[in-house]
Amino acid sequence: MKHNVIGLTGQTGAGKSTVADYAESLGCQVIHADAVAREALAKGSPVLKTLADLFGYDIIETDGSCKRSLLAERAFSSPEKTALLNRTTHPWILARVRELIARCDPCRPVLFDAPQLYESGGEVLCGRVIAVTAPQEVRLDRIMRRDGMTEQAARLRMGAQHQESYYTDRADYIIDGSQPLDRVREAAARILREIEDGGSV
Repeated sequence: MKHNVIGLTGQTGAGKSTVADYAESLGCQVIHADAVAREALAKGSPVLKTLADLFGYDIIETDGSCKRSLLAERAFSSPEKTALLNRTTHPWILARVRELIARCDPCRPVLFDAPQLYESGGEVLCGRVIAVTAPQEVRLDRIMRRDGMTEQAARLRMGAQHQESYYTDRADYIIDGSQPLDRVREAAARILREIEDGGSV
């Protein structure tokens, strides 16, 4: 039986985590690309060694772990460096996600929460895709509060991503993540019902 994999994407701070958490409460099996990416940067990972070759060996702590903030600062400093980071990490992440999907119960939907779903080519794993959106200033405030970032650092992270239309033009469904929580949940539940009724693609 084929897994019913649903992609979830959008710009940082739009509200993807809210949708993913609610989908999980409704019975979806959720795979977070960010969690898999942390595996890629784990101590001793061959991906981390390659990134050190590219971005400087000082991105590795004395205990072998990754200085994630320093890596992010350098990787997001230009579109070219962001692309270099992605080319290095995305193939490993997608291979790992395929493994995780294979372990899931095929009788329950799988939600693949991936901020860089399209950039990584991860949409090929999905039958349907949901994009979550929110105005720039809403996202800025959320990122600063969530990650304890300065406005400058938050804007740098936001600037490394595509415009909203990059996500919405490719998605099958769109959720406005700036709505009140109950409205976001209502939209998510309706979309998940529609996808389940339609079955796998």
